[in-house]
Amino acid sequence: MSARILDGKALATRLQDEMTAEVAALKAHHGRPPGLAVIWVGDNPASAAYVGGKDRAGRRVGIDTSRSCHLGADTSQARLEALIDDLNTDAAVDGILVQLPLPAHLDGDALLNRIDPDKDADGLHPVNLGRLLRGEPGLRSCTPAGVMALLAEAGVEIAGSNAVVVGRSILVGKPAALMLLEKNATVVIAHSRTTDLASYTRAADILVVAAGRPELVTGSMVRPGAVVIDVGINRVTDYEGNSRLVGDVEFESVRRVAAAITPVPGGVGPMTITMLLRNTIDSFRQRMAS
Repeated sequence: MSARILDGKALATRLQDEMTAEVAALKAHHGRPPGLAVIWVGDNPASAAYVGGKDRAGRRVGIDTSRSCHLGADTSQARLEALIDDLNTDAAVDGILVQLPLPAHLDGDALLNRIDPDKDADGLHPVNLGRLLRGEPGLRSCTPAGVMALLAEAGVEIAGSNAVVVGRSILVGKPAALMLLEKNATVVIAHSRTTDLASYTRAADILVVAAGRPELVTGSMVRPGAVVIDVGINRVTDYEGNSRLVGDVEFESVRRVAAAITPVPGGVGPMTITMLLRNTIDSFRQRMAS
């Protein structure tokens, strides 16, 4: 068996093409496009790449990203809180995102919680996580929402399936489990301290791995015919000093067992940015309707 590759890049491109037409129609009707403000502090190279990707994707579909801000690493908590307050009341801004990680002197949770929940483009505000828990409409966490979109595109039957999520972060693991539960899967959350992890992963029809550990899950840990979603992205270096990106799943051994698998890169990553754009557009629609 060789697993079907779930191409997140191709799906993201198609969805963004659809958003381009949607944003053009919204702009024609309301006189402005949706607006996204990304706040980036410091000069972390990985953050620079992520912010650049979000900005390019936003501009590609016609979203206004002109209110995004890049601030120095010594920026104070008070300065950032004031900036968020301004963006919360800015009528031209529909989505706000604080790029993580932040410099050590800043309280990231306090900043994320200060964002207006209805402009929370990352879907990480406690109010939006509470809405997800209660099954109410709201902005959804981008990476888990991207996972669900990939499963839907692949035609994976979620209802009645056994789903195992490896990882319990508030960014991916917990909201992914809630989204799968919402679609009537039976869900188990495993993590780094789970005893005999393989006994759980081998029981999964749908396996979502977001543990942040390079190639944690191997082919022997996967049930034949399972659908495997690899959320991890890790840079590893071999003994010769050559580096490469790998996921939390050992791709070559797992693809010989699974029915379908996401690659790294090119799987979940492009979908995360796409769901960020989706949240911004949905926020715009909600605000225009109110």
